[in-house]
Amino acid sequence: MAVQSKIPTIYHCDSTGRENHTVAADMHGTLLIGRSLFPYFALVAFDVGGILRLLLLLLAAPLAWFLQRFVSESAGVRVLIFVSFAGVRVSEIESAANAVLPKHYSEDLHPQTWRVLSSCGRKCVLTECPRIMVEPFLKNYLGVDFVLGTEISSWRGVATGFVASGGVLVGEGKAVALRKAFESSSAPEIGIADSQADFPFLNLCKERYIVPSEQGLRPVKQEELPKPVIFHDGRLVRKPSPFIVLLIILWFPIGVLLSISRLLIGSNSPISLFYYIIQLTGCKIIVKGTPPRTAKNSRRTGVAFVCSHKNVMDPLFVSAVLRRSTTCVGYSVSRFTEFMSPIRNCRLTETDPRMLK
Repeated sequence: MAVQSKIPTIYHCDSTGRENHTVAADMHGTLLIGRSLFPYFALVAFDVGGILRLLLLLLAAPLAWFLQRFVSESAGVRVLIFVSFAGVRVSEIESAANAVLPKHYSEDLHPQTWRVLSSCGRKCVLTECPRIMVEPFLKNYLGVDFVLGTEISSWRGVATGFVASGGVLVGEGKAVALRKAFESSSAPEIGIADSQADFPFLNLCKERYIVPSEQGLRPVKQEELPKPVIFHDGRLVRKPSPFIVLLIILWFPIGVLLSISRLLIGSNSPISLFYYIIQLTGCKIIVKGTPPRTAKNSRRTGVAFVCSHKNVMDPLFVSAVLRRSTTCVGYSVSRFTEFMSPIRNCRLTETDPRMLK
């Protein structure tokens, strides 16, 4: 700690005139306020594996915490990676990283680290987290040039749950990766981290800064980001802590029974009454604005509603709000969904030019 106290904090870093400088920053606890990896692995595990994989991750969390704290950081990360990724298609992990994680990452950005990072011409982020999880957010939304993270192992497009030969990117591994990334150019002018474990890569930088742990720190506002983050998809709106995950798992059996009752009631009731019936089961519907009516004196008599999800629930709720039946046009609608849906479903395929026209 004495060595760490000699390194100035991020508050002492001048961010003016850094357009031609390169910054290298750690991610969790540095670029992000939170230090825990668990919430982000939980988001991916739930999205790609459902409630069962989320339960397994929760059961493995104490072991991962113990290993990270008393054995090695690498061992704890390996446990989280194995439980979350083993047997999952790499394409599904990439999909979750693109559609689910950016919202939650963007809500936890450290204001001081972002102040320095955004002022530099070239940006490099290092993390022990799998690169496949963090790269879409860092490159697409923050404009990061280099993302150095743990590489996962896969076989025929399926993640094995193990890490690649390079191992988990911690400690000296970050220094090796940074040195390799900048072997043909000068070392980064600025290095930012939050712990002594990152000193090896900090020592390669000309200026070194530490991000202190603070309580009640407010993250960067969404409007201050270079690109707006839109919540495209995902099963969880709130970033899940272990306690939140436990509540989700305990609620799940009740939620299944409630969803079945709503399905049976909704599929056997008139669509004009669906709006009122569904609210009696605890599903609150808020309508902003006035639902459009069908144009009468026009050749174009229809109204198209564009929904953000590919399932039938969005068109069903649109019908409930309109108090009239609509036709759901979508991809990959199952026969069971078509049978149970109280509104008409029309399959749309990319190979049907007449439908696309």
